[in-house]
Amino acid sequence: MRLFQCQCCGQVLHFENTKCLRCGRHVGYLPERGQMLAVEPEGSVWRIAADAASGEAKPNDDREGHAESGDNADAQADIDGPGLRFCANWERSACNWMVPAGEGEAFCLACCHNRTVPNLSDGVNHARWQKIEVAKRRLVYTLLRFGLPLPQPGGEHPEPLVFDFLADAPGATGRVLTGHSDGVITISLTEADDATREKMRTDMGEAYRTLLGHFRHEVGHYYWDILVRDGGHLEAFRALFGDDTEDYSAALGRHYANGARADWQEAHVSAYATMHAWEDWAETWAHYLHMVDTLETAAAFGLRVEPELDEDGELSAELDFDPHKVRRIRRLLAAWMPLTVALNALNRSMGQSDIYPFILAPAVLEKLGFVHDLIAQSRGAQA
Repeated sequence: MRLFQCQCCGQVLHFENTKCLRCGRHVGYLPERGQMLAVEPEGSVWRIAADAASGEAKPNDDREGHAESGDNADAQADIDGPGLRFCANWERSACNWMVPAGEGEAFCLACCHNRTVPNLSDGVNHARWQKIEVAKRRLVYTLLRFGLPLPQPGGEHPEPLVFDFLADAPGATGRVLTGHSDGVITISLTEADDATREKMRTDMGEAYRTLLGHFRHEVGHYYWDILVRDGGHLEAFRALFGDDTEDYSAALGRHYANGARADWQEAHVSAYATMHAWEDWAETWAHYLHMVDTLETAAAFGLRVEPELDEDGELSAELDFDPHKVRRIRRLLAAWMPLTVALNALNRSMGQSDIYPFILAPAVLEKLGFVHDLIAQSRGAQA
């Protein structure tokens, strides 16, 4: 994730900010420009703040990858007529994205994919939904940066991307299950409860479980449909991930009855990835998105990783590139490996367990390369 900057005072802004903590300006993210804007109300619309449009604010750091102020004059010219509006979910304190006022859209490019939200008169539901929306926007940010197709509900695409955020019904014996089916991604609200999610992670013997991870995993199933099944890559997929026609229910039952093989790390990124070829793909896809987003954040902070290994050399990485546009995955991996060593060491220094509890065997690297290449091909086809 990039860092952003208030165009009025130069304060660094994070992706979730709704106000600048230094000057108090309202800020909103305009996904069409990939820019965080300082705005002020004008009647029923919002406009770029006058002192931001003047270009008077000075960036904190001129180097690409750090917080940026953007081209305020161009942004102002783009929206001088109709102005901007916040997404309808902004009023529910659940979104900070904006839409051009002249387009008549109530929801932003992220929230327009919502089909079902929980009963928001329930305070617990509302708070959990707000956390879910934060993770969803981070997911959609990455998908937009990749240039992946994001067909909206109500369009002509046979399988638009749709989100259902559901709470367990009071007194019901069954629970809402997080999953994907034919373009519909369901996220259970219980996943937004940190204590419950951590208990589930421990009970299921998982090394990693987060809201954002769920989104990345489930959208991986969606893009399997779009890029692999409908994209003509089934044969190449099966050569790496296995037989996608295997009975899924049988595979699921076998996995939960017997667990993963002892040597699963030789070919899979997680134990769950061993369950079925579809899950192997989704876990690998999610891991690739973890890598890219973390590397972008590291680059935004200007990190350089240079741990000494031995007398013969050192493990180093210059994190000064856009990981969404790297041609060869080799470059991503060369930066990723030393960064994860540093992240784990930092966590241990704080008395925490490793933030990156994964081993990437050669077979896993090949699968990550397959994901990387498919995304690059899709971006080229969309251009």
